[in-house]
Amino acid sequence: MLDFITRFFSGKDSEGTKDVAKERLQLVLIHDRGQISPEIMEDLRAELLQVISKYMEVEKKEMEMNLDQSNDQVALVANIPVKKMKRSPQNK
Repeated sequence: MLDFITRFFSGKDSEGTKDVAKERLQLVLIHDRGQISPEIMEDLRAELLQVISKYMEVEKKEMEMNLDQSNDQVALVANIPVKKMKRSPQNK
């Protein structure tokens, strides 16, 4: 309990909570831009990571996905930091 009070008044937040909040905010922004439900965007994100992870090691926490809207078109833009390529695809 004392730890919670100390963190609350010191303004320090755990990294995990910060990451979750950042990801939720990104999903809300994506939803607003593309009119896609946050659940669908989260499913899309998970499936993209699953496929990409067969071929390369990626920084999952650093992944960013956005929908860019221009006139009547929407583009999915993903920034996925790659650690390294795998020698052969896994889980075919």
